[in-house]
Amino acid sequence: MSSNIRPYVLVYGVSVYDIFGFAYQNYRTNDSNPGKVRVSFGGVCRNIAENLARMGIDTKFISVIGDDEKGKSILDYAKKIHLDMEDSLIVKGESTPTYMAILDELGEMRSAIADMKITDLVTEEFIDSKAELIENAEYMVLDIDNPAIVEYILEKYEGKTRFVLDPVSAAKAAKVKHLTGKFHTIKPNRNEAEVLCGFSIRSHEDIRKAGAYFKSLGVENVFISLDSEGMYYFNGSEEGIVKNQEVPVVNVTGAGDSCVAGICYGYMQGFSIEKTVEYAIAMSAITISHEDTIHPDMGHDLVEEYLEKNTCDVERF
Repeated sequence: MSSNIRPYVLVYGVSVYDIFGFAYQNYRTNDSNPGKVRVSFGGVCRNIAENLARMGIDTKFISVIGDDEKGKSILDYAKKIHLDMEDSLIVKGESTPTYMAILDELGEMRSAIADMKITDLVTEEFIDSKAELIENAEYMVLDIDNPAIVEYILEKYEGKTRFVLDPVSAAKAAKVKHLTGKFHTIKPNRNEAEVLCGFSIRSHEDIRKAGAYFKSLGVENVFISLDSEGMYYFNGSEEGIVKNQEVPVVNVTGAGDSCVAGICYGYMQGFSIEKTVEYAIAMSAITISHEDTIHPDMGHDLVEEYLEKNTCDVERF
């Protein structure tokens, strides 16, 4: 990286305008139901980027949005939290990715519409127009919703930056399984890791076997989320499981997103892999303790305060 460029993390992925309708009581189909409507901004990589920006990391986020009011509101919000979205693709006359869901009085989803057509408009030419941005990034977190574009980025820019993968789901993991070795860092959960490695992960021996397998493919740092059992880590020389204390769960939606942000934060701060995991777990715990997908007070001070009060158990192999 050029010495006059401030180190940054580059995130590429979808920004989603989320609309949720909550019925107050006795949800009825084919009828107008009294309730409340909440609007928020989502998308896995957008959430990762926001968490990073809130942690004070210089973060550049490439997304694709329409030139509608929804897109403008996402851009305006990004400016407020110092998230750089200036290199995003803004498509004239198109709708910003939108997810609209209706939930009944029990919080169960009864119907939803996902308007994501615009994401297909990202081309290899657009990606190449961001070549300098990609090559100068310390790390690049990739959204794998468009596997063809992900493969193009990994093939074209291999060795130019360090790629980070959060598979998000087992189905999506299957689509990039053949590309696993091109990532510097992977952070699957147990189910996603099983898809990527091709065998069941039940015991500690299985987890270590998976870590060794991913390392043999060329992955530098392996993190596997084990839910309540903690997080496994392996970098070829250091290996173990970090487990957090029990925390009250309010909303688990953004836990994985904040965890990836925590890993990238640890990298940018030069933390050891063990300390990096502790930060990632702390950010996840803080996130799930709040009703919002991203904790409104997320930041370095809040994470430090959490870690002072909550010690992690570490099992080293």
